[in-house]
Amino acid sequence: MSFTAVFQKVAEGYIGFVEELPGANTQGATLEETRENLKEAVLLTLEANKHLSEIDIAGKKVIKESLAVSF
Repeated sequence: MSFTAVFQKVAEGYIGFVEELPGANTQGATLEETRENLKEAVLLTLEANKHLSEIDIAGKKVIKESLAVSF
């Protein structure tokens, strides 16, 4: 799976976000730093979303399975 990263030059360096994943955004002094920070932001956002979902479904009967998505 791949995402679309968007970067913008600002006075302090760069900001970046992922179009398909609200909440995955970051900043950095350089474009390279911002790219690396954005990778970490994606992982942290996915981890946080999973945690929130686990809280929401705790004690409920659900079916969990892997889902592969290709574009």
